[in-house]
Amino acid sequence: MALSPQFGSITPSQRQEILADNFLTFDASTGGGTFAAQYLPEIYEQEVERYGNRTLSGFLRMVGAEMPMTSDQVIWSEQNRLHIAYNSVTINDASANTININPGGSGDTFKENVISVNDTIVILDANGNEAKCLVTASNNSSGAITAEPFTAAGLDDLGFTDSQTGAKVFVYGSSYQKGSSLPNATGTPGAQTGYISVQPSFTQFSNTPVIIRSKYVVSGSDTAQVGWVEVATEDGTSGYLWYLKAESETRLRFEDYLEMSVVEGEKKATASVISENFPGTEGLFAAIESRGNVNTGFTAAAGLDAFDEILKNLDTQGAIEENMLFLQRQTSLDFDDMLAAISGGAQGGTAYGLFENSEEMALNLGFSGFRRGSYDFYKTDWKYLNDASTRGAISGVNSIEGVLIPAGTSTVYDQILGTNIRRPFLHVRYRASQTDDRRMKQWLTGSVGGAFTSDLDAMEVNFLSERCLCVQGANNFVLFKGV
Repeated sequence: MALSPQFGSITPSQRQEILADNFLTFDASTGGGTFAAQYLPEIYEQEVERYGNRTLSGFLRMVGAEMPMTSDQVIWSEQNRLHIAYNSVTINDASANTININPGGSGDTFKENVISVNDTIVILDANGNEAKCLVTASNNSSGAITAEPFTAAGLDDLGFTDSQTGAKVFVYGSSYQKGSSLPNATGTPGAQTGYISVQPSFTQFSNTPVIIRSKYVVSGSDTAQVGWVEVATEDGTSGYLWYLKAESETRLRFEDYLEMSVVEGEKKATASVISENFPGTEGLFAAIESRGNVNTGFTAAAGLDAFDEILKNLDTQGAIEENMLFLQRQTSLDFDDMLAAISGGAQGGTAYGLFENSEEMALNLGFSGFRRGSYDFYKTDWKYLNDASTRGAISGVNSIEGVLIPAGTSTVYDQILGTNIRRPFLHVRYRASQTDDRRMKQWLTGSVGGAFTSDLDAMEVNFLSERCLCVQGANNFVLFKGV
């Protein structure tokens, strides 16, 4: 009699061998599940690291430091230029030798005139005209100056015209008669004529910390479901992990956020509809866009001339000797191509002072160095700009392709200490006090995994930090952007 079992026909075999019709199967076609108990799959215990090292942090550890603070805001002051110079000056009457430092300016656009009578000045314009003059009259508040040229009767004889705008003026000294005294300043401070005493000023900047939080949750039932995975994580952890595998990755992701939040951070603008309870924080990119230098479209095809333009701009700023370049892949290759095109090679002769003059140390950290003019540059790829899950996903118009960061420290005035202090140009401030250190907090809550804080049948791993980035001397930084 023919068998008609529920799971299909079975034909016995004379030997213990696997045939198409002598074993039971449970699959979708027969209405059952997978009969895994018969033939277990070959399972690899070790994870495949198909994306390599996935962490992005480490950039700030190379260029900055971390310091505690106790307030909701960090304020610092930066020195202004030492010498007296003005751009966007108007030639009022070229034949009468009258100019105006502050033509119609008010509020934030007002430029106080601190040029005194008997100062000697240079007047320049974009047409190549130049006049060296003696100041015979100067008004502190209106910005009006009478400047008599040394080599001509009037500024019009030297190529300047009435109502001409965009001229530049700077003071190079003074000239007095024998036996003379300084002219007396008349009027009240801020509205003086004659001799004007120059009071040093500074520019004040501030930033606010942002609170960064994350949490990993695993239920009590899942902690009892053992499933081991062999891992080798980016933080150096290796071996077998259970449910804490996910906790480990949550922590690694959070550590990346600590850096990414102060690199990408933005302050809340007045036009934003975000609540005032979320003031934001000024990140690295925003600070350079606002107060630094932006170079657009650097390519190897532009050659050394394009890079020399960057150096010329650095000369007008702090002229910091040692600088670090953190670049995305294409920009890094453009630099390599530019250097390779230079006869004799630009790589030789550099000093690795930033790395204790050890080229081996620099190379171990992934930096290659070259020298141009009076500047040393140390170049490395920045993974954050290459990773497909962050800035590496898109390149082109306005894409960020690298940053130039000065090495060393800057001198700033600390409002709390009341003295000048030296700080790295780029450093992180985090909230901390004697009772609570918020640099990187981690704690357990719930009723699983050793935590007994609530009746929640789960373990919650909490992460928190409160920090901000101080970008001091941003005028020495360069942001490379695509076109």
